[in-house]
Amino acid sequence: MEWDDLRVFLAVAREGTLGAAARKLGQTQPTMGRRLRALEEAVGQKLFQRTNDGFVMTDEGAAVLAHAERMEEEALAFQRQLAGQEQLLDGLLRITSSDWFGAYVLTPVLAEFSRAHPRVTIELLTDARFLDLSRREADLAFRIKPFEEPDIVSRKLLSMPYGLYTRAGSAHPEAGNGADVALVTMDTAFGSMPDVAWLQRLLPRAHVAVRSNARLIQAQMCAQGVGVAVLPRPLGDGFAGLERIELGEDPPSRDTWVGYHHDLRRLARLRALLDIVLERLAH
Repeated sequence: MEWDDLRVFLAVAREGTLGAAARKLGQTQPTMGRRLRALEEAVGQKLFQRTNDGFVMTDEGAAVLAHAERMEEEALAFQRQLAGQEQLLDGLLRITSSDWFGAYVLTPVLAEFSRAHPRVTIELLTDARFLDLSRREADLAFRIKPFEEPDIVSRKLLSMPYGLYTRAGSAHPEAGNGADVALVTMDTAFGSMPDVAWLQRLLPRAHVAVRSNARLIQAQMCAQGVGVAVLPRPLGDGFAGLERIELGEDPPSRDTWVGYHHDLRRLARLRALLDIVLERLAH
């Protein structure tokens, strides 16, 4: 197994196509293809599925990726030490979170990290579904429920406060009623979430105007005057055109968890990012 072949593998895994990977490494596509085939022959496994849209990693490829990235980290560290640049970090970090959490909570932290480590590329994937850390769909994940996978290192990061919001200047509803009050709330797939039950209890006569699984959409609808919405405080307090309503009790808070695959626990760039995340957000 040649290190140059692993560099080709990493480039294809990150870029998704042979052409893009070849441009990244400054090599020709035929050379890249030969090196990738040589690596697959060396390990005795197919590492990618070739599709019309590009290269999709197999389970075996995902297993190789974790080890190849650690080898890359060591190679880069060796080069930096010889060059007297031990503090520089390189490489890619894929992070997944919900849309609003990425925009209103993570963005300042990621900006601080990027200023400190400009050679690390951050890829922030905002998705309502939970990406698979074991398949390396992401390196670091932020979720609203604990991680159940046995190979994931995780911890509770924070308890997120929520509030009830309306368009600034609108009339405020009263607790225990809700007649003529329109709601902007979660879609039926998320109907078991605590804030849905809280709304039904405090505003039992309110009717649902809009359902969405995206908190950013809910905030926008609320700011447009469609109805009141329960939103995370960082989003609601920071969204122009909204004001918070007091009904005598706050909506239930939600815990946020952070997790990563245990194979990445020694990845220097991941550790550096986690240090900033925990320092700025953990409580």
